[in-house]
Amino acid sequence: MSLLRSARFPAIVLLIAAVLSLVLANSPWGASIVGLKDTYLGIPGVFEMSVGHWIQDGLLAVFFFVVAVELQFELTNGELNSARKALQPAIAAAGGVIVPIAVYVAFAAGSDASSGWPIPTATDIAFALGVLAVFGKGLPSGIRIFLLALAILDDIVGIVFIAVLFTDGVNIALLVGGAAAVAVFAVLSRNLGGRGSAAIGVALVVLGVTTWVLVYLSGVHATIAGVALGLAMAQQPALRTRHALEPWVNAIVLPLFAFSAALVVIPQVSPADLSPAFWGVLVALPVGKIVGITLFGWISLRIGNRGAAPHLSIMDLLTAGALGGIGFTVSLLLSELAFAGEPLVRDEATLGVLAGSAVSLVIAAIFVAQRARHYRRRGAVPAEADPHHDSPEESRIT
Repeated sequence: MSLLRSARFPAIVLLIAAVLSLVLANSPWGASIVGLKDTYLGIPGVFEMSVGHWIQDGLLAVFFFVVAVELQFELTNGELNSARKALQPAIAAAGGVIVPIAVYVAFAAGSDASSGWPIPTATDIAFALGVLAVFGKGLPSGIRIFLLALAILDDIVGIVFIAVLFTDGVNIALLVGGAAAVAVFAVLSRNLGGRGSAAIGVALVVLGVTTWVLVYLSGVHATIAGVALGLAMAQQPALRTRHALEPWVNAIVLPLFAFSAALVVIPQVSPADLSPAFWGVLVALPVGKIVGITLFGWISLRIGNRGAAPHLSIMDLLTAGALGGIGFTVSLLLSELAFAGEPLVRDEATLGVLAGSAVSLVIAAIFVAQRARHYRRRGAVPAEADPHHDSPEESRIT
């Protein structure tokens, strides 16, 4: 199980799943595999979804539950539990949202791709930690914490976009029912560990599934149910649950989603004929993130309390920006949601996410390795501080 919990494993498996999916989609078996993704499963006439939607709306809710547990911990006991700690990464994260949106809009304004502006705003924590684990031996803990906080704040932005932008025709009664189920879930979770824990555990599972169904039927994206449950659950039981789910999320949920989302046929057209969604995402992820995070991070160093956070050089901020450009998981989901009714544009936006994330991954690996060498030469980190061994912060993140 230690392999499934390591920082490197999710990044490697996600990359393999995406590449394999892209290859198969463009093979002679591509049409059959895409057809399987569109096959409907469930109780006929009662509750049915396509295989793709079971993965996107169902399994991915488990991933968002795990992310929400981490957010809850960081906001109450971790690196974001005070305005002082959160100031610098929050300002840098704002730049990592605003500038990529501006870059995307510059490409897509006035076209049928304009609704895809949220796509390049996300950062993939699994990939960011994977790059740090593989290439970051010697980076000081302060820089690693800054990068982690930045990625977590980006996740918050992505969750807000999903909740606000991709909700249509909300059934208030069902949504209130879901909220009530979350409230009962929160109360029961605070009684785990005592008498009747087994029965309470079963009740929590039932309440979790009920919440998911009610949120899905209400018109709000079903992954928000996972977020609500992760934030509401009592912290210690939530951390134990996250620990138990982590190997399954890393080995099954995320690879299946990456495989499903990347199952697109590469258009046989000239580059000039590709949608603005492709070019907007392709440029916004590596360029927008690097410029936005570096610029706003530099500003944060001048207005924040320098004694309250690690000193970061321009090269450190450039490294953070490159890591931020690895959008992948949440960006793929945002691509699916933004162009749900336009499959051709969605596929090109997905290709933009894959290509932009790949460019960012290469740039980030180079920058992280260079900064790690720099700090090792300076002797800034004790020899035992090896990022190839998961830190407590990394072991809590999927």
